[in-house]
Amino acid sequence: MPETSNKLVIAISSRALFNLDESHQVYKDNGLEAYARYQIEHEDEPLEAGDAFPMVQKLLHLNEGLAGESRVEVILLSKNSADTGLRVFNSIEHYKLNITRAAFGGGHSPYRYAQAFGCQLFLSTEADDVRNALEHGIAAATLMAPKTSSKNASQLRFAFDGDAVLFSDDAERIFKQEGLSAFTESEKAAAKTPLPGGPFKPFLDALHRLQAEFGDVEDCPIRTALVTARSAPAHERVIRTLRAWNIRIDESLFLGGLPKGEFLKAYGADVFFDDQQAHIDSASAHVATGHVPHGVANTKSVEQKPNSNG
Repeated sequence: MPETSNKLVIAISSRALFNLDESHQVYKDNGLEAYARYQIEHEDEPLEAGDAFPMVQKLLHLNEGLAGESRVEVILLSKNSADTGLRVFNSIEHYKLNITRAAFGGGHSPYRYAQAFGCQLFLSTEADDVRNALEHGIAAATLMAPKTSSKNASQLRFAFDGDAVLFSDDAERIFKQEGLSAFTESEKAAAKTPLPGGPFKPFLDALHRLQAEFGDVEDCPIRTALVTARSAPAHERVIRTLRAWNIRIDESLFLGGLPKGEFLKAYGADVFFDDQQAHIDSASAHVATGHVPHGVANTKSVEQKPNSNG
């Protein structure tokens, strides 16, 4: 078992943590040697914060509220070599982020090290890396952020879609293949049968265990929400599933197909995870959003329907 097995461990790509657009453009225009030269020439200039930076700050701040060994760790995963990646580590030091572990892939994706580090979540701006991580059993999302940040200065607020994210896509498949009526009847019939877990169940479980360590629910610096297009009567199976898992969700929104963006803005999510592009588009106008390329909604052979059930 990794040393990190009793922690909440999140892997972050260097391009999600910092804004590397300028240097990436150098790479695209002039190649690897020019990119390496550029990074070395600018290695003492701190990088600007990237899409995941505010969330990472809040995650690391959680350790200050717990006695003893740190319970939250952020791992840096980068395609840079250690040589060109020195600028990234210098920027980490500049912003006083307590990030000490890293993997530099030297041009290859380092996602494969996420499991060895004991990570429960991998966030990246590279969709292919995210898909590979999901295929290897790690919760992962392609991150995009709005221009505005969360209104919550200290509390860290996660929001999750249900089907194909927290839960399997079994019910979503029925909706896609047979329509809403068949989905509703199937969920009513299976209301007392817990849904199988989806790719983000282990991450939610780790968050729940960390929440419990803070004790008083009112003062807990972590808050969770389920934001799903399901509505009654399909809500019951979701509630009973979470109960069977012994996981508490702080807030649950059953929207019946309404756009999720305004609700996530009202909740004040630091990040929202969803598998479907329509919900990503609605949410990312207001909050940081992670696309989870998992399940039937991300299978090209299946026709996409409006007001999907996720």
